[in-house]
Amino acid sequence: MIHRLIDASLNNRFLIVMLWGLALGVGLYAMRTLPIDAVPDVTNVQVQVLTNSPGLAPEEVERYITFPVETSLSGIPNVEEIRSISKFGLSVVTVVFAEGTDIYWARQQVGERLTAAKAQIPSGYGEPQMGPISTGLGEIFQFEVKGPGYTPMERRTILDWIIAYQLKSVPGIVEVNSFGGELKCYQISLDPREMRKHEITLHAVFQALRENNRNVGGAYIVRNSEQWLIRGEGLIEGKKDLETIVIQRSQRGSPLTLGHIARVELAPMVRQGAVTRDGRGEAVIGIVMMLAGANGRVVVERVKKRIAAVEKTLPKGVTIEPFYDRTELIDKTIATVATNLLEGGALVVLVLFLLLGNIRAGLIVALAIPLSMLVALVALERMGYSGNLMSLGAIDFGLIVDGSVVIVENIVRYLHEHRDDRQTPLLEKVRAASHEVGRPVVFAVLIIVIVYPPIIALSGIEGKLFKPMAFTVVWALVASLLLSLTLMPVLASLVLRGRVSERETPVIRLARWLFRPLQRVTMRLRVVTVVVTL
Repeated sequence: MIHRLIDASLNNRFLIVMLWGLALGVGLYAMRTLPIDAVPDVTNVQVQVLTNSPGLAPEEVERYITFPVETSLSGIPNVEEIRSISKFGLSVVTVVFAEGTDIYWARQQVGERLTAAKAQIPSGYGEPQMGPISTGLGEIFQFEVKGPGYTPMERRTILDWIIAYQLKSVPGIVEVNSFGGELKCYQISLDPREMRKHEITLHAVFQALRENNRNVGGAYIVRNSEQWLIRGEGLIEGKKDLETIVIQRSQRGSPLTLGHIARVELAPMVRQGAVTRDGRGEAVIGIVMMLAGANGRVVVERVKKRIAAVEKTLPKGVTIEPFYDRTELIDKTIATVATNLLEGGALVVLVLFLLLGNIRAGLIVALAIPLSMLVALVALERMGYSGNLMSLGAIDFGLIVDGSVVIVENIVRYLHEHRDDRQTPLLEKVRAASHEVGRPVVFAVLIIVIVYPPIIALSGIEGKLFKPMAFTVVWALVASLLLSLTLMPVLASLVLRGRVSERETPVIRLARWLFRPLQRVTMRLRVVTVVVTL
């Protein structure tokens, strides 16, 4: 089989060159589209159920919200763990699914069960909702909303209703979280004395607010061949609308409004904690959350472009100042990986030239490095992994060029030894030389590849960390093996024309000079050598 593969390659040299040229193009495309990140994302497949219930103590949150939600979510297929946290006014239930579960299927199952959970939660205690489809590495961009002369409430309002609203439409963004500032609310401070005086209950106030905060339709009338739409507009739009809401009417018919029994004002919602930055006092910040599995580098670039457009719509004096950008970390990681790969590749090429002693042969072997890497990138991209410090930093160029070195070096040796044979065509000499070492090359590479299946079999966090690295190395080795059996003989038959001489380089002569005395000593002292080795 190995010999037939070599023969098929040499018999169809143009086709082999074209196929590897196609692989080069596909690899370059995969290199542009491969998701790039700093480190692997080890977040498991999980769905969070969040319930906001202001005013409830942790014990009440646990009893009335968390427990019913956990009970409803029990029994979902592929669930490995359900854990929860009950805090003041907040319930967080996390459902962890088995590795490999489709996140959208998991959210569908949780969403179906939440219907039963909502029925068990008392009215007015909050409505459970699923969290965004993001991961632990989802925070890709953070910024501060600055505006001299603007209050924290005004800046928070600008963030919530202008900036976040537009950023959520960026492809790859699932949520923009707002922190700091003051959440704008209309606060109604009731006067107990006035309520007692007019015999008004809290229930009456709540009912009046509900009934006076809606628009209703009233069909239409036809007048002079025109259709006039009738509707009642009652949506509250400001402080004045609240103050003029009628609570009840006296026996004489005079209205008693909310402004008579309460003080209506703008006030911040009760909050816990605040955000500060650089010791300058309170700040208003936004955190952009990325969709799980998206390309962080591409999404951040989209966010930057949208922010540049959003800034043109902000009130005068308000600016957006980024202080965390994931691309900075990604760029530094890429620079580290690229530097290591380039330096490692250059060192390998230099050693090839020093050992082979033939520039043409060295250049042929050096082609195995970029081609194998590009094939590995194609495999990573198709398998849904990202390029990061773990998956790309583990490539060993010495392993990649091993098979190609053996093939090309033996071809050079064979051509040198049969340089006087002018009857045999160059193609047949290359074929014979490749046949001699084809089987050892395959076995040598497969022995290295067989080390990685245990790593590929890892699961959980270990699997997320090391499986991409193992797959990258395996695919690079498989690509290098195919290169050594197909493209290397073809290029040798095309490039190594004319007189090819094999001579020992100074490095090889030095190695022989050091090796032979050591070999003689160890062969004389065989027992000592074995004992020392053990």
